[in-house]
Amino acid sequence: MRHFWLYVVAAVASLGGLLAGFDMGVISGAMPFIEDTWPLDALTQGWVVSAAIIGSVIGAAANGILADMFGRKKIIVATGIIFTIASIFCAYAQSVGQLIAARILIGIAVGMVTFVVPLYLSEISPQKVRGMLVSLFQLAITAGILLAYLVGGIFAEYQHNWRWMLGSGLLPAVILLVGISFLGDTPRWLISKKREKEARAVFNLIEPETDAEDKIKDIKKTLESGKTESKTPFKAWMLMPILVGVGIMFAQICTGINTIIYYTTTIFKFAGFSSKIGAIYATIGIGLVNFVMTLVAIAFTDKIGRKPLLYIGLGGVFIGLLSLGFAFNNAELLGENLRWVALGSVVIYIAAFACSLGPIGWILVSEILPLKIRGLAMSFCTVANFGFNFAVVLSFPVMVENLGEPFTFWFYAAIAIFCLFFVYFFVPETKGISLEKIERNWVNHVPARKFQD
Repeated sequence: MRHFWLYVVAAVASLGGLLAGFDMGVISGAMPFIEDTWPLDALTQGWVVSAAIIGSVIGAAANGILADMFGRKKIIVATGIIFTIASIFCAYAQSVGQLIAARILIGIAVGMVTFVVPLYLSEISPQKVRGMLVSLFQLAITAGILLAYLVGGIFAEYQHNWRWMLGSGLLPAVILLVGISFLGDTPRWLISKKREKEARAVFNLIEPETDAEDKIKDIKKTLESGKTESKTPFKAWMLMPILVGVGIMFAQICTGINTIIYYTTTIFKFAGFSSKIGAIYATIGIGLVNFVMTLVAIAFTDKIGRKPLLYIGLGGVFIGLLSLGFAFNNAELLGENLRWVALGSVVIYIAAFACSLGPIGWILVSEILPLKIRGLAMSFCTVANFGFNFAVVLSFPVMVENLGEPFTFWFYAAIAIFCLFFVYFFVPETKGISLEKIERNWVNHVPARKFQD
């Protein structure tokens, strides 16, 4: 019970992840029915799905500076408001153009929340449970995806089904708005704004067993060291953690996760699930695997570390993609079994991703960036994430149309192998190291494989 309020704060903030996940998952179930309303070619289908990602880039880019200026909490409040408005616009879209515009708006909220919630969670979390609490964001994303798949199943046979699906995001958006209104900002941001009294109160609430004064002194020391070096906020040593952060985002997205999440129903239709309803129900099973395996990551990230989970996950992602490509390449040989081999391959892929790249990617990015520019740098990495996401999601239908399913999935499998080497050589292990000490390792140019507490 001593960390009760810490867990309450983390749970409420993580609702932003639920909204981001809901947007990712809901378009998968809605897309086949949208095509019944407006017949779409492959490129237009890609634009409808990826429109949210365009908005996400805008949202993430705009909020690095804003989060440092106005605080993490106010940005989360803003995301709740935008989610609410955008959900209504999506449900009432009267043309493909209006739907794309509405999804750009909801994407702005996704970009904001994807950037600010991991940042918020990392800055309020004690180092011993920081990995677990930041993982709550990814758990909430998987819960949102599962919720979206369930909503797709519920409304699939309703009149105006896709409108009900897209409009359902209104409810969690309102819950986030109400919940976040009762929370404070992070101590590290408050101290950066010389609001030490408020920071002390937050520390006493979320970490009652620690000495708040020592915490405040340590954070002030980190901030002051940045000031004394130079008036220029950016230093040469800061480039490496930013590049590693961008690399982690590349590994998370360019191994193909959102082709699976956004197009799950479409992939299962390719594999032989004859009805849209059957494909949607298969998708619900995938959402459940995604959620459960994220719980596994939460249980082990602070015990065995970030990098071991990344090695396991990237290996599983490679196997899943290789198998999925094999299934489509041997469709005639497999016959009716194609659907089950494809389903099993996607399960392997999702299970591997959910216990590694999904949560660990955001944990690492929220930990490794320098405090002085953390908001801006986190924004930059999030923009990179959505930039990669846009390229992958927009290109997927076109790649399938021109290269075929096997070579499309094998292309992502090759990227997974490249990312294994990147993790080994450039990504530090941050388990059990305070944010301030992680930063000192970067300052002292400690190689990623030799980071120390």
